[in-house]
Amino acid sequence: MTHIRHPATAQNGGAGMTQLRAGLAARWRALTRTPDAGASTAEMALLTPLLIMFLLLVVLCGRLAAAQIDVDAAASSGARSGSIARSQAAAVAGAERTARDTLAARGVTCQQTTVSVHTGGLRPGGAVTVTVSCRVLLADLVLLGVPGSRVVESTATSPVDQWRGVAP
Repeated sequence: MTHIRHPATAQNGGAGMTQLRAGLAARWRALTRTPDAGASTAEMALLTPLLIMFLLLVVLCGRLAAAQIDVDAAASSGARSGSIARSQAAAVAGAERTARDTLAARGVTCQQTTVSVHTGGLRPGGAVTVTVSCRVLLADLVLLGVPGSRVVESTATSPVDQWRGVAP
């Protein structure tokens, strides 16, 4: 089988093709070279603080959303616990304890937690309403200029079974 060589390589034993490639590469570099070489470093130096601020904003939104979900769950659990109690005192104590235990079990750390329970007399067909508020610490996100904490609040209502008796 005969091997056909390119005319440029046939003359110099292959050196011509290498020179051709080197010339094309040099021409390509000259065409793609821009006068703003090194500007990407300056751009990154300017964009880095903005990227950090954006990441902190994502952390802030995530922290507040997670706290809201956990406070919703605590209020719902507290209302359910209060609605199945047999007396008003047991309903209030059980709802408060359950709401606080739910927050603790979910790992929520509140600077201040408030649980208020309204039983409505705990009569059959009535409802127990629990409101949970939690002050979430945000001081570690100081670069965003947010206040040191924010209150997250949730209210849940659970019906008292219509067909059960209530202890006096």
